[in-house]
Amino acid sequence: MPWPGYAGSVVERADVLRLVEQGRDYPEAGAVLGIPAGLAYLLATGIPADGSDTVTGVQRQRPGMLPAHSQRLVNPRQVNPTARPDVRDWLRRRALGDPQMQAAAGRKA
Repeated sequence: MPWPGYAGSVVERADVLRLVEQGRDYPEAGAVLGIPAGLAYLLATGIPADGSDTVTGVQRQRPGMLPAHSQRLVNPRQVNPTARPDVRDWLRRRALGDPQMQAAAGRKA
């Protein structure tokens, strides 16, 4: 959903910085503007969020720069699907339906 009152078709640096200055973080700003958080950071700072660029002391003074950890904007944490209850239930059902698994479980007890 685009930013209320945003009439432009292209998101500009000023659009992102305005939201950041209002206290929004880059994921929020990106969501408001309809762009990924890493792109919002790139537009605001001119520095890629993936850490692929060397940043000078002068560049660190740019408006919108994060002190560290900008890479999380383009590489969010992965979720381990085996920790999901529905996956555990599926594995349990598979094991209960497997005679070899049942025999192994019987020997273990």
